[in-house]
Amino acid sequence: MADPHAFPGVFPTTRLRRNRQHAWLRRAVAETVLTPADLIWPLFVHDHEASAPVASMPGVNRLSIEGIVQAVCEAKQLGIPAVALFPVVEQSHKSLDARHALDADNLICRTVRAIQKNCGDSVGIICDVALDPYTSHGHDGLLQAGRILNDETVEMLAQQACLLAAAGCHIVAPSDMMDGRVGAIRRALDSAGWQDTSILSYAAKYASAFYGPFRDALGSSLALGTADKKTYQMDCANRDEALREVALDLAEGADMVLVKPAIVSLDIIQRVKQTFGVPTFAYQVSGEYASIRAAADNGWIDGQAAALESLTAIKRAGADAILTYFAAGIAGHLMARP
Repeated sequence: MADPHAFPGVFPTTRLRRNRQHAWLRRAVAETVLTPADLIWPLFVHDHEASAPVASMPGVNRLSIEGIVQAVCEAKQLGIPAVALFPVVEQSHKSLDARHALDADNLICRTVRAIQKNCGDSVGIICDVALDPYTSHGHDGLLQAGRILNDETVEMLAQQACLLAAAGCHIVAPSDMMDGRVGAIRRALDSAGWQDTSILSYAAKYASAFYGPFRDALGSSLALGTADKKTYQMDCANRDEALREVALDLAEGADMVLVKPAIVSLDIIQRVKQTFGVPTFAYQVSGEYASIRAAADNGWIDGQAAALESLTAIKRAGADAILTYFAAGIAGHLMARP
């Protein structure tokens, strides 16, 4: 072992490794701490009694309404503050005009009412506002001659948001990326007496290759086919545009904003949080989840450690809350950790 006194000026007096040598000390000096309260659990609901696995998302299932209620009870026990609901709509209810989205007895409205009946306000309910689960073509908006109709879609989204609020949803989350939809939804909610319903805007949502498993879960990938959503979702090459999108949505009345996907958009999360200082959510999307799970299932990485590291990085970037399919497993791990 070298004698530090024999080599003056070579050995440092400040040794940052001192603060890393004990687990308890590492926890004490950690700059970012992930807790179950940082996690939001996305859940898929379908109109069947039995749960059904999503093949491209190991560990994730499409649940019945009863299964969703049970999951919400589990979320409460785990300290997860909210769930985000996504309906798997039967093919018979899909159409060019997405009219089933405005049916007060559709799957998502029945699910929200069941949660409210059994769980009350103990766990927050976030509902997606978009037409893609209901369109026969798989797009988030109304389609005419190959073109997405912005303003006509926005009118429907505002009605859909009011329908969800009436069912008992706490937060409506427009994910469609139509221009002006946040303002239209806010005006519609206020006019209908839902002033306390919050808006979580998917403000910076990139057209991403990481959405594939989600579309498989909803059954919209076959409908979409080889088409893409690049005329309304953002180009992943752009950063400044994300700030413009966020600024517009905040000006229109968004209470919270969301960046999606999360892992490949850490720079955007950081810029949004630093620029606006508003509640900033991030979505660790299906492809990001599936990539970690696939590597873990093949024994290439420690899946739990990788999930925890990825979520910590998202929070470190500035996210106040993270939508993640790892929510239940990681929350349980965090609660059990000494």
